[in-house]
Amino acid sequence: MNDFVGMTALELLRGYRAKTFSPVEVAEELLNQIERLNRHVNAFCLVDRETSLAYARESERRYMFDAAKGLLDGVPVAVKDVFYTPMWPTVFGSQVIDPETTLGCAAPCIAALQRHGYIPIGKTTLPEFGWKAVTDNAIDGITRNPWDRDRTPGGSSGGAAVAISLGLSPLAVGADGGGSIRIPASFCGVVGFKPSFGQVPHWPLGTFSSLMHVGPLASTVEDCALMMNVISEPDYRDIRGIPRRKFDFLAAIGGRQVAGIKKLRIAYSPSLGYANPDPIVERSVSDSVMLFQELGADVVAVDPDIDDPSAAFGCLFCAGIASILRAMDSTRRQLVEPQLLEVAEQADKISLPDYLDVLKWRDNFVERLQLFFLKYDLLVTPTLPITAFAAGVNVPENNPGSMWYSWTPYTYPFNLSGHPAISLNCGFSKSGLPIGLQIVGRKYADEIVLCAAAALQSRQGLKVGLPDWVKTV
Repeated sequence: MNDFVGMTALELLRGYRAKTFSPVEVAEELLNQIERLNRHVNAFCLVDRETSLAYARESERRYMFDAAKGLLDGVPVAVKDVFYTPMWPTVFGSQVIDPETTLGCAAPCIAALQRHGYIPIGKTTLPEFGWKAVTDNAIDGITRNPWDRDRTPGGSSGGAAVAISLGLSPLAVGADGGGSIRIPASFCGVVGFKPSFGQVPHWPLGTFSSLMHVGPLASTVEDCALMMNVISEPDYRDIRGIPRRKFDFLAAIGGRQVAGIKKLRIAYSPSLGYANPDPIVERSVSDSVMLFQELGADVVAVDPDIDDPSAAFGCLFCAGIASILRAMDSTRRQLVEPQLLEVAEQADKISLPDYLDVLKWRDNFVERLQLFFLKYDLLVTPTLPITAFAAGVNVPENNPGSMWYSWTPYTYPFNLSGHPAISLNCGFSKSGLPIGLQIVGRKYADEIVLCAAAALQSRQGLKVGLPDWVKTV
């Protein structure tokens, strides 16, 4: 195994500039690793060696002539199969999408990555239309957790998180409509960042547009910040995007993490007032929160003044599912995952006045969180109340609800509110499964969230490495 596997994006860029190695060497090694490991975990649904190497050769030529392009020239990026890529089809893990209709178009984040010289290393697996928090679909099968292949990596950006965890790509781009970046980041032991709503442009908007955030996954917070510098560039197609500011997220956290932490007021809430985390999860997160105190932050144990928003979120989310399926004829609907049809049928019973009441409730919910963040700079919670459960099922054993948001109480509230949130690893269970910690910040103060996460990751000094089975297959 070459040293390129598991290298960060920043390390690769330093090597390219010094001409220690080339983008072609890196791409070839990662593609070899994908070929060797992907059949065991199903992280990638599309790998096109010829195209990836063509991008790598173009990057190599630029470095030969000291003409590097943008901020990510030669860095491989894994792309979740919800983002239009001009050279590859985008089918959303569904049998109902005609692949030919999706070619020739680049989503905003992909267009930005192209401007900065990335290498597309492949497209990553997701559940059909990204509708649930585990990763499996009728086309690609089940995606598996690299730390225990009998367990789920979470979802819906499950393939992306697995790719990062195994070092198959230093960067991945994911989408998060209720936790879809942070959930698999937690289960796989990597970093996943959901920026403030509108911070990263997204198109086409779709039926979940008021909940959807685009963001990076990586092994380090610094790499996430680097990628934010690229994908947060403006794109006129996103009509919900916030006014852009020219901001260097990486510079904001570079060398200033500890100094920045000393000024922060941090609220720690292990339950948000309504969740019940597993004791081993709560203990691991609580131990990590104490590190913030050691870094000089003022940490207070307090719950935000909010009610459980699952009913409101469920209404908006399920109505979005119904909208997707309503446009399909009966033949295409027969190809859709059965539970998706059940969700749509239930959502069709929501009345317009009830839907408007939910929107009003959401406004009040966001206002209460905004008031909370006038008192505190950050809120720390577990990312999930549990560690990874069995692969191939949608909810854990003995779970009280049938929908995915019944076991993800810490993630979807901040899709309703639009606040930035990051998940990073804070330890492992006795059975060797990763545990995630979530940091939430004020709206549009994304750099403070990244700064705190970088400081914590540095202070923890966790060396995650690769699972043992990787060496034997």
